[in-house]
Amino acid sequence: MITPEAALPGRDRGLLMGPAFHETLGTRIDQVPDGAEVVYFALGCFWGAEKLFWELDGVITTAVGYAGGFTPNPTYEEVCSGRTGHAETVMVVYDPQRVSYGKLLKVFLENHDPTQGMRQGNDLGTQYRSAIYFTGAEQEAAAHAAITDYQPRLSAAGFGAITTEVVPAGPFYFAERYHQQYLDKNPNGYCPIHATGVTCRAAG
Repeated sequence: MITPEAALPGRDRGLLMGPAFHETLGTRIDQVPDGAEVVYFALGCFWGAEKLFWELDGVITTAVGYAGGFTPNPTYEEVCSGRTGHAETVMVVYDPQRVSYGKLLKVFLENHDPTQGMRQGNDLGTQYRSAIYFTGAEQEAAAHAAITDYQPRLSAAGFGAITTEVVPAGPFYFAERYHQQYLDKNPNGYCPIHATGVTCRAAG
């Protein structure tokens, strides 16, 4: 991982300027409605990861961006250089009355390999690491409980230790517009899901 001192300087202005709407759901991706909750997941290439969540009933909106690093308002190319510290991240805004956080955790854990460290499959680099950026104490506790439960299941299937970071959400920087809902705009786009095939009992 890059250090804060060595990270790229970034910029003052965000890459996503003006109102932005979800290509599939039609909702604002730059607003969180009253009563909604938000969490940020990093599970490899954010194109396919975002689609997993926008298809869930109860998810209000999703967006892709960069989190967990040091460079303000980085570009995709800067993140891919490994010199920002950021991970490719999906913002998930959801209605807790319609979909539980446990369900989101289950989708997260089952749809990538959380044991691979700084990679997912052939995608190599710190931007592909596994992370949960939580926005409250209940989210944090549920994430740790789900990982604790999931580890022996993965181990029994021959996988190693879970490397998923569980840390408080810091700044989330929206990715460029062409990345938002990429697989809706490019249905034949390449973005594999590196699922382990091991089920998770996360619920709540």
